[in-house]
Amino acid sequence: MTKTLHYLFDPLCGWCYGAAPAVSGLSAFPGVSLELLPTGLFSGEGARPMDDAFAAYAWSNDQRIERLTGQRFSEQYRNRVLGDRQRLFDSGPATVALSAVSLTDPGRELEALKAIQHARYVDGNDVTSLAALADLLGALGLEEAAAKIAQPDADLLGANRARTGRAQALMREFGARGVPTLIADSGAKRWVVDHAAIYSNPQALIRQLEAA
Repeated sequence: MTKTLHYLFDPLCGWCYGAAPAVSGLSAFPGVSLELLPTGLFSGEGARPMDDAFAAYAWSNDQRIERLTGQRFSEQYRNRVLGDRQRLFDSGPATVALSAVSLTDPGRELEALKAIQHARYVDGNDVTSLAALADLLGALGLEEAAAKIAQPDADLLGANRARTGRAQALMREFGARGVPTLIADSGAKRWVVDHAAIYSNPQALIRQLEAA
C-alpha cells in the first residue's frame, strides 16, 4: 500500500536543511508519496530582526547540525546572511515561492526547496525577498513559478495560506512542537514518524514505514 508522508518544514529552518538528504531519500522510496507542507513557522509573527545575539545562537546551532549531518554551513552564509542587519529573518517569501512551484510544477517542489536552502546556507545569498527568489526559480527553469512570485496574485496567496494552514492544523492535531515533523498516512491510520534517526540513520525511517 502506498503511504503518504506529510513533511512539515520551514525553508529557513536549519534542522530542515540538515534533514534534506534523508527527505530526498524518502521521496525516492517505492510506495512513499511525499507531500511538502510549509508551516510558516518563521513568517508573519514568527519573523524577526537578525541581531548579534540571534546570529550567534543560529551559528552555534548550525555548527551542531553540520557535525551531525554533514550538511555544510559556509562562511559566506555566516558573514552575508547572519551578518546582515538590514533584512528580517523571514521565511514568508520563500514559503510563497514554494507554493508557486507547487501550483505550477509540483514534482519539482523538493528540488526548489533544496535550491533555496543551498542558496542560503552554502552560497550565502538572500532568500528573503521575492525578487531574489524569482531569479533563483528562473535559473532552475521554473519560469512560470518565477513569474507568479514576481507579481503574487490572490490565487497564489490563497493557496499559500491554505498550505500553511493545513500544516499548522496537522501540528496541532498531533501535538508537534517544531519542524521538521513527518506524519505518515496509510489511508487506514495516520501517525507521527519517529524521525530522531533522520540525521544519522535515514534507513531507520524506511524500516519504520515498511513495518507500519
